[in-house]
Amino acid sequence: MDVLTNVLAAMRLSGCVFLEAEFSAPWCVASQLQPEDCTPYFPAPAHLIFYHYVISGSLLCQVGDQEPVELREGQIFLIPRNERHLLGDHIDQQAISAREVAMPPVDDPLTRIIYGGGGERTRLFCGFLGTLTPINAFLLSLPSLLVIDAKRSASGEWLASSIRFASEQASPDLIGRLAELLFLEAVKHHVDQLPDDHNGWLAGLRDPHVSKALTLIHSACAESWTTEALAREAGLSRSAFADRFTTMIGEPPMRYLARHRMNVAANLLQDGRQNSSNIAYAVGFNSEAAFSRAFKKEFGLPPGSWRREHAPSLVSA
Repeated sequence: MDVLTNVLAAMRLSGCVFLEAEFSAPWCVASQLQPEDCTPYFPAPAHLIFYHYVISGSLLCQVGDQEPVELREGQIFLIPRNERHLLGDHIDQQAISAREVAMPPVDDPLTRIIYGGGGERTRLFCGFLGTLTPINAFLLSLPSLLVIDAKRSASGEWLASSIRFASEQASPDLIGRLAELLFLEAVKHHVDQLPDDHNGWLAGLRDPHVSKALTLIHSACAESWTTEALAREAGLSRSAFADRFTTMIGEPPMRYLARHRMNVAANLLQDGRQNSSNIAYAVGFNSEAAFSRAFKKEFGLPPGSWRREHAPSLVSA
């Protein structure tokens, strides 16, 4: 799973628990974050991952038009692509928006929701992970809903109790790191449950040839990799490797490498410790001009403009 850890590190995730909710039956709310919802905590990210921790009680969650899933006390569930989802003791497509019943923070940093008909109660902590990295093959390969049962694993229980403690202590740096670990734990659990015949980016982690190539790309992106060189390291012919990689990852090896290089460059620009010339060489370019063109193609802005627009940097996770 080293490559998965490297992928998450390259995304530069920053997290926050921002809301505590108490619902009472009957209740149903519609929830979806907007980038501007993050601005009290850090600059608006390019992508959001929403998560909820069920402190007590139970509820149903429906993401998009999928079947509702029942969730219980001690479970943590994540919406990797921040899709609109319904939460409630029942599912009502005309549900009220959660932001309409949210109460802004007063004496502590958490937004509060107290809502419902006064019956059986459910309590939640809600938070998000943000990244400047555009949505990629990894995020697209995840299901709409990831669930961790904290009570059934030592790591899950530790994460849940730690997030609860960090929220009470209003420690954003700690919460961010814990949220990243939470996401990693959820993805690992999902990968472990995949059927043997599953295809896609996550299945690539279990394929020895594709996983080898991913490891090389993420550990040494500045190397002058070619499809032939990666195929040789992966132990396949060029055509067999290219077909296998593209089928599982969703894009050809060189396009994936180019995208990864730009994400690494964005993180280095965000740190503000190196100039564009040094960053260009750090991600495999022999020319600052070529790097600037590639960066603008990926992010829509040249490196200098992008750095100014995204300063100050996100809280490090």
